[in-house]
Amino acid sequence: MFKRIDHIGIVVNNLDESLKTYCDQLGFTLVERVAIPEQLVEAAFLDANNGTIELIAPTDATSGTARFLQNRGEGTHHICFEVDDIEVALAELRAQGLRLIDERPRQGVHGLVAFVHPKATHGTMIELLQKQAH
Repeated sequence: MFKRIDHIGIVVNNLDESLKTYCDQLGFTLVERVAIPEQLVEAAFLDANNGTIELIAPTDATSGTARFLQNRGEGTHHICFEVDDIEVALAELRAQGLRLIDERPRQGVHGLVAFVHPKATHGTMIELLQKQAH
């Protein structure tokens, strides 16, 4: 079902400060920075050679990401796996009895996405991504 790890999502308080750490000090390259208004976040995608790191910062104190920060602090938020067919993947996970956050895929930055609840996967949220054809 899973083709590969696409990216690791990390929640941060301040995107600019985090980019200084990840790019200037750790040597990652910024690929894309994008506002995601429907999720009340801003994200930066960094090239990690064999994958991508997504830094995510809330733009509003009422967002789910802001609540995550308040409850858990900065750190790993999710692991994203690329899939060929997100509808089939969701059906398989549902058939296995896994608790889903998204019963149906929704549009993400790079294609269709859906999330598996972290309580179903021992504390780590899993994102499924069906990339858009370019």
